[in-house]
Amino acid sequence: MRSNRHTFRELCMIEKKRMKQEYKNKVSEKGIYAIRNKVNGKVFLASTLNLYNIVERTKFRLSLGNYPSEQLLKDWKSYGEESFEFEILEKLPLKDDGAYNYDEDLKILEMIWVEKYQPLAEKCYNERESIRMV
Repeated sequence: MRSNRHTFRELCMIEKKRMKQEYKNKVSEKGIYAIRNKVNGKVFLASTLNLYNIVERTKFRLSLGNYPSEQLLKDWKSYGEESFEFEILEKLPLKDDGAYNYDEDLKILEMIWVEKYQPLAEKCYNERESIRMV
Protein backbone atom coordinates (compact mmCIF):
# COMPACT_ATOMS: atom_id res chain seq x y z
CA MET A 1 0.00 0.00 0.00
CA ARG A 2 1.37 3.36 -1.00
CA SER A 3 1.24 6.35 1.34
CA ASN A 4 0.27 9.88 0.33
CA ARG A 5 3.90 10.92 0.41
CA HIS A 6 5.52 11.84 -2.84
CA THR A 7 9.10 11.24 -3.76
CA PHE A 8 11.34 14.21 -4.43
CA ARG A 9 11.19 13.46 -8.15
CA GLU A 10 7.37 13.37 -8.11
CA LEU A 11 7.25 16.69 -6.24
CA CYS A 12 9.56 18.22 -8.85
CA MET A 13 7.32 16.98 -11.66
CA ILE A 14 4.21 18.35 -9.93
CA GLU A 15 5.90 21.74 -9.47
CA LYS A 16 7.11 21.76 -13.08
CA LYS A 17 3.56 21.09 -14.34
CA ARG A 18 2.18 23.84 -12.11
CA MET A 19 4.76 26.36 -13.34
CA LYS A 20 4.15 25.40 -16.96
CA GLN A 21 0.40 25.92 -16.57
CA GLU A 22 0.98 29.24 -14.80
CA TYR A 23 3.17 30.40 -17.70
CA LYS A 24 0.53 29.38 -20.26
CA ASN A 25 -2.15 31.32 -18.37
CA LYS A 26 -0.04 34.48 -18.09
CA VAL A 27 -1.21 37.34 -20.27
CA SER A 28 1.77 39.04 -21.89
CA GLU A 29 2.09 42.81 -21.94
CA LYS A 30 1.38 44.53 -25.22
CA GLY A 31 2.54 47.88 -26.47
CA ILE A 32 4.82 50.15 -28.46
CA TYR A 33 8.61 50.20 -28.25
CA ALA A 34 11.39 52.11 -29.97
CA ILE A 35 14.93 51.33 -31.03
CA ARG A 36 16.84 54.61 -30.94
CA ASN A 37 20.15 55.22 -32.70
CA LYS A 38 22.20 57.34 -30.28
CA VAL A 39 24.55 58.48 -33.08
CA ASN A 40 22.10 59.91 -35.63
CA GLY A 41 18.89 60.12 -33.56
CA LYS A 42 16.82 57.95 -35.90
CA VAL A 43 14.16 55.75 -34.33
CA PHE A 44 12.51 52.49 -35.31
CA LEU A 45 8.97 52.25 -33.94
CA ALA A 46 7.41 48.86 -33.41
CA SER A 47 4.37 47.37 -31.72
CA THR A 48 3.94 43.91 -30.35
CA LEU A 49 1.39 41.72 -28.64
CA ASN A 50 4.21 40.34 -26.50
CA LEU A 51 6.64 42.76 -24.83
CA TYR A 52 8.24 39.93 -22.83
CA ASN A 53 11.97 39.85 -23.66
CA ILE A 54 11.42 42.13 -26.65
CA VAL A 55 14.87 43.71 -26.30
CA GLU A 56 16.69 40.37 -26.30
CA ARG A 57 14.59 38.99 -29.15
CA THR A 58 15.15 42.09 -31.26
CA LYS A 59 18.89 42.19 -30.61
CA PHE A 60 19.08 38.54 -31.60
CA ARG A 61 17.24 39.16 -34.87
CA LEU A 62 19.41 42.17 -35.65
CA SER A 63 22.60 40.24 -34.93
CA LEU A 64 21.41 37.52 -37.32
CA GLY A 65 20.67 40.10 -40.00
CA ASN A 66 16.97 39.21 -39.92
CA TYR A 67 14.96 42.39 -39.43
CA PRO A 68 12.37 44.14 -41.62
CA SER A 69 14.25 47.45 -41.82
CA GLU A 70 17.28 47.25 -44.09
CA GLN A 71 18.47 50.72 -43.05
CA LEU A 72 18.30 49.81 -39.35
CA LEU A 73 20.24 46.61 -40.06
CA LYS A 74 22.85 48.58 -41.97
CA ASP A 75 23.29 51.08 -39.13
CA TRP A 76 23.29 48.27 -36.53
CA LYS A 77 26.23 46.70 -38.36
CA SER A 78 28.00 50.05 -38.93
CA TYR A 79 27.60 51.63 -35.49
CA GLY A 80 27.36 48.50 -33.35
CA GLU A 81 24.87 47.39 -30.71
CA GLU A 82 26.20 49.88 -28.11
CA SER A 83 25.01 52.77 -30.31
CA PHE A 84 21.36 51.79 -29.86
CA GLU A 85 18.96 51.99 -26.98
CA PHE A 86 15.61 50.33 -26.51
CA GLU A 87 12.64 51.98 -24.89
CA ILE A 88 9.13 50.79 -24.09
CA LEU A 89 7.07 53.81 -25.13
CA GLU A 90 3.67 52.68 -23.95
CA LYS A 91 1.94 49.58 -22.64
CA LEU A 92 -1.68 48.71 -23.20
CA PRO A 93 -3.70 48.27 -20.02
CA LEU A 94 -4.45 44.57 -19.56
CA LYS A 95 -8.06 43.42 -19.36
CA ASP A 96 -9.49 40.94 -16.86
CA ASP A 97 -10.94 38.97 -19.77
CA GLY A 98 -8.28 36.46 -20.88
CA ALA A 99 -9.96 36.12 -24.30
CA TYR A 100 -9.90 39.87 -25.01
CA ASN A 101 -8.59 40.72 -28.48
CA TYR A 102 -6.05 43.56 -28.22
CA ASP A 103 -5.61 44.07 -31.97
CA GLU A 104 -7.84 47.15 -32.29
CA ASP A 105 -6.41 48.76 -29.15
CA LEU A 106 -2.87 48.22 -30.41
CA LYS A 107 -3.75 49.62 -33.87
CA ILE A 108 -5.02 52.83 -32.25
CA LEU A 109 -1.89 53.09 -30.12
CA GLU A 110 0.21 52.55 -33.25
CA MET A 111 -1.55 55.41 -35.05
CA ILE A 112 -0.92 57.76 -32.11
CA TRP A 113 2.81 57.00 -32.03
CA VAL A 114 3.27 57.08 -35.80
CA GLU A 115 1.56 60.50 -35.81
CA LYS A 116 4.04 61.73 -33.18
CA TYR A 117 6.92 60.77 -35.48
CA GLN A 118 5.55 62.20 -38.75
CA PRO A 119 7.00 62.38 -41.30
CA LEU A 120 8.37 58.90 -40.87
CA ALA A 121 11.07 59.17 -43.51
CA GLU A 122 12.93 61.99 -41.75
CA LYS A 123 13.01 60.69 -38.18
CA CYS A 124 12.40 56.98 -38.44
CA TYR A 125 13.79 53.82 -39.93
CA ASN A 126 10.21 52.73 -40.54
CA GLU A 127 9.42 52.46 -44.23
CA ARG A 128 5.67 52.05 -43.82
CA GLU A 129 3.05 53.26 -41.36
CA SER A 130 2.19 49.81 -40.05
CA ILE A 131 4.58 49.12 -37.19
CA ARG A 132 3.33 45.74 -35.94
CA MET A 133 6.28 43.42 -35.49
CA VAL A 134 5.13 40.44 -33.47
